[in-house]
Amino acid sequence: MNKVFMIGNLTRDPEMRSTQSGTPVCTFGIAVNRRFKNQQTGQFEVDFFNVVAWRQLAELCSRYLAKGRKVAVTGSIQIRNYEAQDGSKRTSVEIQADEVEFLSANPNGGASNGEYRSAPTAAPSAPRAQAPAFSPADSGFTQVDDDELPF
Repeated sequence: MNKVFMIGNLTRDPEMRSTQSGTPVCTFGIAVNRRFKNQQTGQFEVDFFNVVAWRQLAELCSRYLAKGRKVAVTGSIQIRNYEAQDGSKRTSVEIQADEVEFLSANPNGGASNGEYRSAPTAAPSAPRAQAPAFSPADSGFTQVDDDELPF
């Protein structure tokens, strides 16, 4: 299974372009802090990743993201090998985004904690439905006091 989940800050503004067939593609970089600090400097180590978003997700990322914004990216890792103009062999590691959630405040004011997916069913302005209230008594469950639990 090839699945990755990262939270980081954009290192540059997103770059939007289209393929020859007209499919929108957006690329941007994120900086992700590691979970531990460098023992010598006391600073967090940082890894840098290139992210690629396609279609509607690409358009949304291009429109709403900017350098410095915090995002959560879910997707897969793709490794490409190619030959550079000078004849040397190169390797590129990219994150192919399936979902991007905007975590930092909207630059136009107010919070913008929106999750956008590559699936066409996820509309950015669609309100999230709430589940109906759950009543344990209606489902045959017995109410238990938390203090009685052994863990």
